[in-house]
Amino acid sequence: MVTSHYVLLTILGCSLVTWIPRIMPFLLSKKIDFPEWFTRFLSYIPICILTALLFQSILEVQTTGFPELKTLEAISCIPTLLVAIRTKDLMKTVIVGIVTIAILRIFLG
Repeated sequence: MVTSHYVLLTILGCSLVTWIPRIMPFLLSKKIDFPEWFTRFLSYIPICILTALLFQSILEVQTTGFPELKTLEAISCIPTLLVAIRTKDLMKTVIVGIVTIAILRIFLG
């Protein structure tokens, strides 16, 4: 019985600690008017995060030397990027990326 209360409190505590840094910036940004230069700076953050995630998924870290390119993942980026540029629709881009890598893995992987 004591263990279940401990687990529940741990889950609630972890949820709160995770929630605060993710939600508080949004709540604060609604009440504060940022300078134009800062707003412009913040507009680059999503593309920087997505680029970091992209490179993390197509490059494999080696213990020595340069990272190695994951061929299938790199090839799947081509149609995905074309759809992203043409449609500017995140859902279509994600679907094309998933379908492309699935097809490549079935036939080439």
